[in-house]
Amino acid sequence: MKKLLSLIFKITLALIFLLFLILALSYRSELSLEQLATEYTDEYSHFIKVDDIDMHVRVKGEGEPIFLIHGSFASLHTWEAWESELSQYFMTISMDLPGHGLTGPDELKRYGTADYADLLFQLADNLGIDEFHVAGNSMGGGVALLMATSQPERILTLNLIDASGAPARRVVADTSNIDRSQAPAKSGSSSVSIIRFAQQPYFSKVLLRCTPKWLFSQNMKQVYYDDAKIQKETVTRYYNMMRREGNRQATLDRLTTRKPYQVDFEKINMPVMIIWGREDTWISVSNAERFKEVIPDAYLKIFDRTGHVPMEERPTETVAEYLSFLGIQADRDYFTAPNYYSHVFR
Repeated sequence: MKKLLSLIFKITLALIFLLFLILALSYRSELSLEQLATEYTDEYSHFIKVDDIDMHVRVKGEGEPIFLIHGSFASLHTWEAWESELSQYFMTISMDLPGHGLTGPDELKRYGTADYADLLFQLADNLGIDEFHVAGNSMGGGVALLMATSQPERILTLNLIDASGAPARRVVADTSNIDRSQAPAKSGSSSVSIIRFAQQPYFSKVLLRCTPKWLFSQNMKQVYYDDAKIQKETVTRYYNMMRREGNRQATLDRLTTRKPYQVDFEKINMPVMIIWGREDTWISVSNAERFKEVIPDAYLKIFDRTGHVPMEERPTETVAEYLSFLGIQADRDYFTAPNYYSHVFR
């Protein structure tokens, strides 16, 4: 009996030592804005004071403005491929939302969808922009949706890309009709989700200082359908942006203090496009169908073999669809440079 207890004790000590070793190896200090700005800003980057928040904003091109709104854990860099094409005909305006990217945390912890929507309208006012197109992915799609329904007179068109905010279907007695759209399609995918980890009280405290890079690699494999398209520099960028001073705490604050908001779909009176990846495991494609039900005039385009971030995973095809929606026809020969031959009209 003593030998068994001694063995259990030794195994327990070994496991505790291994745990502390893993945590020690996973420890990562925060990165300053100055450190990150050198690599992640360019000549189109600006820091604009909006409601006492220094927002990192990137402005490219001329013409009608398009606000591009990123999703949770992302940054304005998620739109790089789209910006290079859209900016030939429009003024693209992308931004790091508070708690993300180079913008960093908000002292007042305004991380709700309604908070972001209000902030972007203030950004538009600061830039002297009255009307604009808006496109958003994931959480950013929910922000775009709320903007389009709270001040529809200012929104020229709305593009929802694997967006949050779809209305729930009415629950009925027949369980075969109960919506299960939020269930992950890949077996075990939820077990490695950053969101799942961050929402656990014990893990969340650990993530404030010990942020393993492999967690971000696994996260990217969830949001992409084709793992081969995931670039090392993309994973590194996501990882470094999370380590920006204050972003880890802001992420925990954002995920643990969800703020409800209301969307009045009857106020949507502008042209609407819905883009979705059929293999999205974060927000099921059934959400696209629900959006289509409440916005029947919307143009719906579903991309096969595509995950949660179509503008990153399939930039050429998706931006061509969006340009067509906005009135520009693009040459679909993907083996040569895009050849645009018409002009914007609406």
